[in-house]
Amino acid sequence: MDICPKCGLPLAACVCEQIAKTQQQVEIRTEKRTFGKIVTLVSGLDGVDIKEIAKKLKSKLACGGTVNGKIVELQGNHLTKVKPVLVEAGFDASQISERK
Repeated sequence: MDICPKCGLPLAACVCEQIAKTQQQVEIRTEKRTFGKIVTLVSGLDGVDIKEIAKKLKSKLACGGTVNGKIVELQGNHLTKVKPVLVEAGFDASQISERK
């Protein structure tokens, strides 16, 4: 049985990621790139599996995207659509800010 190095609980009972989700300051913003393309950037995702969050966002929003460092980049303007998906994934709605 594997033990989580952060909380000391077995990996099956580890709650580190759920605690990290409620304490995040997530920022959602849009950026205009070359050729007038708009990209939605989601930052502030520390302590969680960022690749899994990106996969869920891309699936729910039906768009392409990537993980660049600690920022999720989604193709298109999804400023208003990202917050409900993050809340569904377990993030606190009051900790998510949107800006253009």
